[in-house]
Amino acid sequence: MPSLFPLLDELKISYTTYDHAPVFTCDQAYAAIPDDPAVQTKNIFLRDKRGRRHLLLVTTCEKAVDIKRFAEQANADHLSFASAERLMKYLGVAPGSVTVLGLIHDTTNAVELYIDADVWQTAQWRCHPLVNTSTLVLARPDIEKFLASTGHTPHVITLETRRESGIP
Repeated sequence: MPSLFPLLDELKISYTTYDHAPVFTCDQAYAAIPDDPAVQTKNIFLRDKRGRRHLLLVTTCEKAVDIKRFAEQANADHLSFASAERLMKYLGVAPGSVTVLGLIHDTTNAVELYIDADVWQTAQWRCHPLVNTSTLVLARPDIEKFLASTGHTPHVITLETRRESGIP
């Protein structure tokens, strides 16, 4: 199984590391690193009804994701959250540690990557390095370099968010 930090070094990808207590929510992630301007990514790992398609969605913490709308955008059938077993099998991470960097473990390219345009257009991203007790800040060109090395081509989409009640 490939190892993350040696690959980042091999690709000459620079990053800033923040070690912190485990974080499970966006609010906890913001509290752990309050002063870094990089976008805090929210990563959602989904599967279709039959378990044949696996999708990793990367968006911002500020967006409320409408899974049904995203399924339509991805032309997917009845998406739901993937199990802990699927997370480990495809991304090599436990719940709470989902990250675009987990694609290092998807050596068969079974996972489809969808990135919200609001994240894609941001200069720097905050990403877990396969565990939720640390956060790396990486430049977007380095994310692209990482994805190219894993063979994953991102589908950049304008993510439609869930409407709050009473808001059109």
